[in-house]
Amino acid sequence: MSTQPNILVVDDEPSMLRYMQTLLEMDEYRVETASNGMDAIRRLEQAPLPDVILLDLLMPNMDGLQTLARFREIRPSAKVVMLSCVSDTRKVVEAIRLGAQDYLTKPFHKTDLDSVLHRLLKPKEGAAKAPELAGEVEELSDDLYFVAASPAMRQIRAQIGLVANVDIPVLLLGESGTGKEILARLIHKMSPRAHRSFLKVNCAALPADLLESELFGYEPGAFTGAERSKPGKFELCNKGTFLLDEVGEMPNSLQAKLLHVLQDGKFSRLGGRSTIKVDVRVLAATNIDITEAIATKQFREDLYYRLNAFTLRIPPLRERKEEIPLLMKHMMSRMAESYATSPLPYSPEFMEACQRYHWPGNLRELGNVVKRYLVLRDEGLMISELTTATREVGAPPVSIEAASAPEHPGGLKSLVRGLKDQAEEEAIKRTLEQTHWNRKNAAIMLNISYKALLYKIRQYGIEAPNSTKSRPSKPRLM
Repeated sequence: MSTQPNILVVDDEPSMLRYMQTLLEMDEYRVETASNGMDAIRRLEQAPLPDVILLDLLMPNMDGLQTLARFREIRPSAKVVMLSCVSDTRKVVEAIRLGAQDYLTKPFHKTDLDSVLHRLLKPKEGAAKAPELAGEVEELSDDLYFVAASPAMRQIRAQIGLVANVDIPVLLLGESGTGKEILARLIHKMSPRAHRSFLKVNCAALPADLLESELFGYEPGAFTGAERSKPGKFELCNKGTFLLDEVGEMPNSLQAKLLHVLQDGKFSRLGGRSTIKVDVRVLAATNIDITEAIATKQFREDLYYRLNAFTLRIPPLRERKEEIPLLMKHMMSRMAESYATSPLPYSPEFMEACQRYHWPGNLRELGNVVKRYLVLRDEGLMISELTTATREVGAPPVSIEAASAPEHPGGLKSLVRGLKDQAEEEAIKRTLEQTHWNRKNAAIMLNISYKALLYKIRQYGIEAPNSTKSRPSKPRLM
């Protein structure tokens, strides 16, 4: 029995079927053909399943999208590549939603087809390898990288590979800390705009007036202190990709102006009379319940449909715990290099505690735990904190910091400030001990200035172990 991959080609044009069959057989693929959607469906109802299906989009009676929808019903695991002589954005997006792995526009180069087939058939070739830390890691910058080691994240990676090349807005939904900015940067990297600017604005971090000037710029005299003109982020990002982070927090007064920009790419600076036209791809991210925000009039429904050309929902870390070992490995490697220290190993007990924990803060909280372990170098403490914070079944999610927090009469702000001070003092003490009280090295490890470290030592009354000077204990402001 042949071990060569089996390719099913579905196209209503006989000449195209002959061409594709010849092209694929030259590379020693086994090729089957079907001249319409119904024949292809009947073939998929039989075993074995073709390794890859090349499906034409435009066919009479039952088109490619209808055929793909039926494929998903009878064989959800089928790997399908759509072929079309028309680059229709709506049909590409619909094909991605229906689960197509890729999309080729006719006429295509053989190298493009070879690349797609190689990517889709590669996992099968490596299936015998140990999956212990199997996963895809894609570098984005010095401190950002994308990890896909779960079925959900692999699917998101495949969708990004398709939607990146379609110049439409993408809405990124997910809890805080799940990595929405990472996905935005990956979309930019894989898009035709990759050589252009990538900019972002956090809509929740700025008041309405300041956010408007940040987005659209202003002219002299637009407001008190506006002495000269300043371009906004939309102008600076022309031809590039712009991420509107926490877009669900954008004031209603600005949502209408943003909708106008998305519709025709035109706007005016604050205090300006002329119209500026830009070509910007907009990505938007939020952790709020968009449906509820629309129902309560917090978010414009028409703006939602403009941003929602395609949506990526990022699962929380607790739903993809198989990625935790790989994530922790890369986080430790990066942080150790950043702090100029050697990476620490993870014991099976530590890893098990991380797997049991529910991670309400997602990737951001996981990174903080790894950083805390690297600085304090006390695995027992980390295991204890994780175990204590692991919630019981049915209890509301509680982060490590909140689970270990004492009751405090001063209110939430005072409590947070007190916890921050305690953690900061402990981290400084541990680092000073590691460096044998070499304060310059300690400042480097803590990533703060030498002057700032001296101030913190005085603030917390930290003394070297051999210090004989006694001093009255000073109360700490909580």
